[in-house]
Amino acid sequence: MSYVTLVRHGQANSAARDEHGYDKLSELGWQQARWLGDWFRQTGDVFARVYTGTLRRHVETAEAIAAENVEGPIRDERLNEMAYFTMAQLTEEQHGLPIPEGREAFVRHLPQMFALWRDGQIEGAPESFADFETRVGEALHEIAAGEGRALVVTSGGLIGMAMRLVMRLDLDALAHACLAIENTSLHRIQPLSSGLLLTQFNALPHLDSPERQFARSHL
Repeated sequence: MSYVTLVRHGQANSAARDEHGYDKLSELGWQQARWLGDWFRQTGDVFARVYTGTLRRHVETAEAIAAENVEGPIRDERLNEMAYFTMAQLTEEQHGLPIPEGREAFVRHLPQMFALWRDGQIEGAPESFADFETRVGEALHEIAAGEGRALVVTSGGLIGMAMRLVMRLDLDALAHACLAIENTSLHRIQPLSSGLLLTQFNALPHLDSPERQFARSHL
């Protein structure tokens, strides 16, 4: 067993308000991912395995990173994001909670939507909160049990759920973790005999210079 590096995809189409429209990298997203790939090569990081979800933004991010790897990339739909836009629309229709505009509104919206989702109060949700939690846990533990270091390119909500499972976060802490996760950020988990250990969260070494501060993004 060896550590797992989770990477959130590069900036996507943040102007979109539906799943399909959002699912492609912006020019900045491509650049963020290329810089991350450069950083992996500069530090000599080679991965035994590379995994992505099946979403376009995951595949494009992995393509831009172009990480050196022994095997992969492996596409696994269990690593796909929750259907946030779909659930936000359903939440507005059923509970009158407006779809957020801007980061501050998003900060208020996400914990409320998560609570409704967990409690089964979003009718027609593409999957239940419990099912999302289960598939993330199964994928994470399966990858962590493999041989050699693994790179996983996925989404912020999935990484937040991974943090909930590893750190035993409550719902508010889960929402805050999701809100903190930046595009192309690194999160590392080390498997131990007693469980999974978080060793790094939301790191941006490839953007950690004054001339690249403009390239940091959440949405």
